[in-house]
Order: sequence, then structure tokens, then C-alpha cells
Amino acid sequence: MSRGMETNLTEPCMIHISGSLAFDRIMTFPGHFEEHILPEKLHFLNVSFPIDRLEEKMGGTAGNIAYSLSLLKERSAIYGTVGKDFTGYGRRLAAMGIDLDGVKIDDEDFTACCYIMTDRSSNQINAFSPSAMKTPVFPEKAPVVSEGDWGLVAPGNVDDMVNFPAFYREQGIPYIFDPGQQITVLGGEQLTSGLTGAHVLIGNDYEIELICKMTGLSKTALLDRVGWLITTLGENGSMLMKKGWDTPRRIAAVKVPAVADPTGAGDAYRAGLIKGLHSGLDMETSAELGAVCSSFCIEKYGTQEHGFTRETFSRRYEETYGPMPELPW
Repeated sequence: MSRGMETNLTEPCMIHISGSLAFDRIMTFPGHFEEHILPEKLHFLNVSFPIDRLEEKMGGTAGNIAYSLSLLKERSAIYGTVGKDFTGYGRRLAAMGIDLDGVKIDDEDFTACCYIMTDRSSNQINAFSPSAMKTPVFPEKAPVVSEGDWGLVAPGNVDDMVNFPAFYREQGIPYIFDPGQQITVLGGEQLTSGLTGAHVLIGNDYEIELICKMTGLSKTALLDRVGWLITTLGENGSMLMKKGWDTPRRIAAVKVPAVADPTGAGDAYRAGLIKGLHSGLDMETSAELGAVCSSFCIEKYGTQEHGFTRETFSRRYEETYGPMPELPW
């Protein structure tokens, strides 16, 4: 049995985020994965990593993005299915002003859970249990959209990842398509359907290469179907591509004194990116905002533990890119 969380989606200028809501169990391995994996024995892998830290955090792609957007003073609505253990998490998001009318609760299942193990080189091994996320929310929880709204389709329920892009195209709402961890589950045909017509297709360098392989589309061919192609490159920043450009544009990463945990950095980047786009800024400036937002995330252990003010955000932006543009905040 499912039920909705009562809030209002009728106000204009909303960022609609479909994706996962999950609990993250974050583990730290004090060594390097590569020292314990024998390439010649990959066909018979049997390895154990001793963990020196374990914490449970609130996470999931939609939750993480909405969290950072709330820090940036943007209104957002989340769409996804959660389980009977979501009550505390839901209260926290609602207290931040995040709209949860698009969230369904399955009283017979648990909220999705991601098990994340990170080594000393920031390499990660993830295991994800979708649990309640197996149930789609569309069309039961279709957004009420207005002119000026944006959509962001993050990794989540596969049916929703196909149906939300089609809905946004029909409604004339620009959207970001971010298939991430669900690339292999979606497959070539559904990936092509979801990305076609997107204002932005985004992923890390491995994910973009995997999209090309699974769809049979080169990066040049992808740019015939999307407005922008953004590749995130970790500590090397990000790369923007657009049809008609001779060369990609590089966006430098923002340096921080120490990286505590890279988990969630990509979601924070997406929050800053869509903050800029929703505010009417150009793509390069919006990507710079994404990089700044991401830099705060990696300084904390967990995906929703960071914080900043307009002043600290502006200072960090200016240290890397120069004067920060005027933003609604």
C-alpha cells in the first residue's frame, strides 16, 4: 500500500527531481583496492576488505540534489518511492522546505539502501538494494509544471527514468538527463529515448563512454540529440561539449584543503549546475557553480552533511573563477 506526503506543487518556478531516496552505509577501507585484486583471477573473485569506519547517512540521488538546492535557496520537489523506515528522513527534508508530494511510501518494504566502500585513492565499490524504489511513481505522481520550471531525471526507478523525460518533452520543460548507475539497467533503447531532447546529458567519463557503447552513438551523435554534453572528471573538473563547438570547454575543479569523502560530489555538482540554469545563467557559469557546490560536499563524510552561506560560497567561487554573478538567493 502506498500513500503520498501532503504538500503543494502548484506554485511556479520549481525544480522537479526524480530519482532515488536511500540510506547510505558508507565504509572506509584504509588501503588500495588494486593491491587486493589480481587481474588474472577476476573470473574467480573472492576478496574481503577490512573496514575501519562505517556510518549510515541519508542519501539517494534525488535527496542529495534537493538537499544542496535547499542550501542554494531553490525550491525543489522530489519524486520517488520509499519504504516504511522513511519517516525521520522525510521529516528532515520537509523541514528544509523540500516538496514531498511526489513521494510514495510503501508500508510493506524498506527504503532503498546503498553500500559504499571507498579506498585511500577515493576509488569506490558500491552495492545498491532498490527495495521500495522498484515501484514507479509516474503517472500517479506526475508533476504540476509551470513556465520556468526545470526537470532533473536522476538514477532511480527505471520506468520513471523513461517516462519523466517523455513528460517533460510533452510539456516543453527543459530537463537534465543523468542516468548514472542505472545505465546498464536501462539499456541502449531506453537510454536513447531518455536522452533525446534533453537540455543536458551528464555523467562521469566512464558513464559517458558506457552510454556511447550501449546506444551505439558517438559523442558527436549524442550532440545531435541533446543540447549539452557534460562529463565530470573528479579532481580534473568537468568538460562541456555543444554541437558546433570546435573544442570542448574545461571547467576547473575547486581545490579544497582535504577530501573527507567523495560520495555525493556529483549530486552536489548537479544542484549547483541546475541552480545556475534555473537562474538564467550560461552553461559555463552554471558548471562553475556546480563545481563550487561539489567542493563543499567532499569536505564532509556523507552526502548531506555539508553546508555553506552565500558569503562562503561566493568567496570560494571568486578564489577559483573570479567575481560571482548575481544570483537569487
